[in-house]
Amino acid sequence: MKSVLLFIALVASGLAAPATSDVQGKLLDSNQLLCTNCFFGASKYYYCFEADNRILIGRQTSPVLNWQDPASNDLVKLHKSWKSLNPEGQTIPLRYDDRNIWVTRPDGKTVKLKQDYSTDIFVHSPECRKAIRKK
Repeated sequence: MKSVLLFIALVASGLAAPATSDVQGKLLDSNQLLCTNCFFGASKYYYCFEADNRILIGRQTSPVLNWQDPASNDLVKLHKSWKSLNPEGQTIPLRYDDRNIWVTRPDGKTVKLKQDYSTDIFVHSPECRKAIRKK
């Protein structure tokens, strides 16, 4: 029985790609697809980083409640990680693996982004636009 559990643990640990240690990433560009006039819809926030001589693009999907003001998200008051990240040009500590990016905000909170290279949404950085994989 112990050997079966050991085998399962070894296989499971081999399937998960290890995240890099904390690196400094520069936020090159960001943009958003907002859900306006939403009653529990979802907005998508896209961030493009340069870290370890790579371009990383992450997406955060946040639930939205904003039926009175389309530019606001009333749920941010309840869940602070649904706030936007720092403005472009700033250096941010982050970790990443093959699927995700974990960004540490200035308040110490870690936000998980899903890597997504399918949406051509960036307007300020040609490096970010080059990283988009067209279908």
